[in-house]
Amino acid sequence: MAFALHAPRVNNNDDIVQVIAFRVAVGDFVKQGDIVLDVETDKAIVEVAAENAGYVLKLMCAVDDKVAVGSVLLWQGETIDEPVPETAVVAPATGGGNVRPTAKARALLKELGLDAGVVPASGDRLSLADVETYIAAHGIQRRDHIPAVTVSARESVPDVAGELVDLNAEERGMLITVSWHRDHAAATYLEVEYDPKAWEDHAAAYASANKLMLSPLLPLLAYRYVQLAKANPRVNATVVNGKRFQYQPVNLGFTVQAGETLYLTVVRDADALETQPFIEALGEVQRHAIQRKLSREETSGATLAFSSMARWNVSRHIPILPPYCSLMIAHAAPKGSGRAVLGASYDHRVLSGFDVARLLMELAKPPV
Repeated sequence: MAFALHAPRVNNNDDIVQVIAFRVAVGDFVKQGDIVLDVETDKAIVEVAAENAGYVLKLMCAVDDKVAVGSVLLWQGETIDEPVPETAVVAPATGGGNVRPTAKARALLKELGLDAGVVPASGDRLSLADVETYIAAHGIQRRDHIPAVTVSARESVPDVAGELVDLNAEERGMLITVSWHRDHAAATYLEVEYDPKAWEDHAAAYASANKLMLSPLLPLLAYRYVQLAKANPRVNATVVNGKRFQYQPVNLGFTVQAGETLYLTVVRDADALETQPFIEALGEVQRHAIQRKLSREETSGATLAFSSMARWNVSRHIPILPPYCSLMIAHAAPKGSGRAVLGASYDHRVLSGFDVARLLMELAKPPV
């Protein structure tokens, strides 16, 4: 009997994925877990693995096709000559788990394309509150929370010759981020000056002790930031429906410029890692970004964020808050005086200037 491989839901904002490469052809035998094709979303290029072992019977789309999440990408079979069902699209399989969802929970799960089996239930039934807690903890946005990215009816086309051009995937993702920053957060900014020499000496000593070829300055700064957030949980929170939502894990968002594309990569559960494993995890997501092969987990769910423009010798910048983050640290290059600044964009609904200034002053000092 033939079985289908469906287009995955990689980002909860995306109902469409674009096929960019096939790794297999009709007649090939693939093992479970083998990469069979690559798809692109608004955030990254993602490898799709075979869910089962079997022969490739038929490809249901072509390179550059845009297909709906849940559509059949290809058919497999246990033998090479099994018949393929006539239907072109089969509904994606769902897991369901052992706990039955309420009607409202079922409706929200359907809206988001989530499997009830992955959401922990707090009682005998999976409730709407259980699903809302899960999506907030994982940085998943409901459709009614996603900022509009279409041209407003109040906007008019400029009175200058030109044409409207569709945004590409990266531009649309950035517009969603900027729109959330504009429409939801009470965003503001502050910075403190500090002497970067202590951090530079600390990074050099760590590199020497651990035989590192590259300076670990930025990973060490980011790790210190994670530890400060772990000690000050208010930093690791957001506002949902008029209440502060306190994240349990510290998922660090870290900006990576890969060619012309800016990614916010994510190291999940960063607070549970020791220094060296954190540096390795951060290096891994950076490599994946450069290779344009980030997974869903590496591009979503950030609970706070870190950005640096020191490599371009920028001495001051004000970053945009990612959706559902209350704090983003801005690291920059030292100025001509030798002094440097650590800045922070923050959501004033969650944090006060005092909270942020105190954290920055702590971050300016390397750990003893």
